[in-house]
Amino acid sequence: MEVIPSDRLELLAEMEERYERKDKEYFVHLLDHKDFVIRTRAVCILVDMGGGDVVPYVAKVLKNDLNELVRHEAAFSLGQMCYSIGIKPLEDAVKNDHSFFVRHEAVIALGVIGSQEAKDTLQKALDDPSEPVRESALVALSNLKFMEELSKNEKFARLTGG
Repeated sequence: MEVIPSDRLELLAEMEERYERKDKEYFVHLLDHKDFVIRTRAVCILVDMGGGDVVPYVAKVLKNDLNELVRHEAAFSLGQMCYSIGIKPLEDAVKNDHSFFVRHEAVIALGVIGSQEAKDTLQKALDDPSEPVRESALVALSNLKFMEELSKNEKFARLTGG
């Protein structure tokens, strides 16, 4: 079992203090931290703190972070935020990320957002070489169809999107 470095714990304590002060810029800077655990937490915290103004930061993480877990968290977070400006970065991840883990989450996130704008990308994801990505695309497309034709409760539809 890995021992958690004390400097990580100290930084997490500092992050909690900065979170309570709603210091967005602090967390934006942490997106470039050397520790992937810190970057992952920073993504989640920024999403909690911000609105559409944090989408470009999270999209940059999705596009450029070297760690697939961090990129996965960025894709998940963009889906949870449900901003239409998150669609293009998610579509790019579906089409271009080398990790099936990230592509899967980007597909699910598109389903959660529920925009018909992503339909073509999701249709193409049905041909992804990875079975989990193909299955996720089926779930996401089913949700788009449901939202378009039957849904009366947007929150319910978003919960079933992935």
